[in-house]
Amino acid sequence: MALIALAADKGSPGVTTAAVALAAVWPRRVLLAEADPAGGDLVYRSAAAHGGPLNPNTGMLSIAATARRGLVPDQLWDHVQPLSGGLEVLVGLGVAEQAAGLAGLWPTLGHAFASLADSPNAAADVIADCGRVSGDTPAVELFPHASLVLLISRTEPEALARVRDRAAALANKLHGGPRGAASLANPVIGVVLIADTGTAGKLASQVNDMLVHAQTGARVVGTIADDPAGADQLAGRKRGRLDKSLLIRSARKVAADLYQQYGAAWAASAQANQAPQAHHAPHAPGRMQGHAGAGA
Repeated sequence: MALIALAADKGSPGVTTAAVALAAVWPRRVLLAEADPAGGDLVYRSAAAHGGPLNPNTGMLSIAATARRGLVPDQLWDHVQPLSGGLEVLVGLGVAEQAAGLAGLWPTLGHAFASLADSPNAAADVIADCGRVSGDTPAVELFPHASLVLLISRTEPEALARVRDRAAALANKLHGGPRGAASLANPVIGVVLIADTGTAGKLASQVNDMLVHAQTGARVVGTIADDPAGADQLAGRKRGRLDKSLLIRSARKVAADLYQQYGAAWAASAQANQAPQAHHAPHAPGRMQGHAGAGA
């Protein structure tokens, strides 16, 4: 099991939508963490399992006090709230100013997120929505603990240029320099494109060639459909069959591909550190219809 960190550069919104969609269809138990220092979106857009609003004070904000005394991975669950569709969420900060309370704690959180896989009681993968990142964004301190860092990008030329440059900068920071192949170093840096389904395959190939040619150390690992209607359903703004949407269908393929490529290694790592435990049923996207909440 693993920590999967999602982020984007300036001008490439879609991280929260991608994070919620992937968490909704993830093949194993998963915790969605809103780790964006600028603040989370789900508290404003999602209903809790009890039918009322999510508590903005329970989540990243409440975990700050605990983390200052040291953080055991299982303590994360004390700060988690289930959405009405069943997805377990660590609610993000309310406003960017609250990020000061997490100063110096991001590496501790990263270690706890990654180590949740080894919990003998409630092991889970963690998908962390880190929002938009730059060189001085504190959420970048989570990345050394991740198994995968997924950069979310739209397909406008300026967005692709930025994701290329951001991937190269991250490779330099995390790996000590660019790599010709993403598999040579951990965390693996991948790019997920938000693209029209009709052109997604061709664009993915072209962008992958660009990333390889630029020796960024990253590669395209999948595409998620640019599906505004599906995003509205995921956020609860529109009714419909969410599990039939292009958004969820494409997210399911990305999740399956990632798990097929990396899941065996994650499972082997987890089994080396914990006793066998009961299987957890995955979250079905149909259960989340109208309640997941997807932001920018």
